[in-house]
Amino acid sequence: MQYGLYKNVSLNYEQAIEKVTEELKKEGFGVLTTIDVKETLKKKLNVDFEKYIILGACNPPFAHKALQADEQIGLLLPCNVIVYEKEGHTTVGVFDPLVMTVVLDNDAMKPIAEEIRQKLQRVLAAV
Repeated sequence: MQYGLYKNVSLNYEQAIEKVTEELKKEGFGVLTTIDVKETLKKKLNVDFEKYIILGACNPPFAHKALQADEQIGLLLPCNVIVYEKEGHTTVGVFDPLVMTVVLDNDAMKPIAEEIRQKLQRVLAAV
């Protein structure tokens, strides 16, 4: 199962993080959490890893709608966005919210997930 939407970008890693954060903001998302995977793995396990960051993005109005439709949806929030560098190329990926509709047995979630997906697709297109 494909659970993300991805785009290889011409920006370097740092530029991609800055641009994706800017584009998320335009779509009403804020970044609540930032996990620097490379730094964490080095610090905790003393292993080297490529540049990789996980951004926990949240759009409060949509989070509220989703929580009203299913209070346990918090287990699948926030929307994770990744930026990583591999072999000199930078990739941006977003969790596909439609995957939630496969996991949940709740018809009210589908239109919410579809709207969020459209917003995230616009973010990817603009990066």
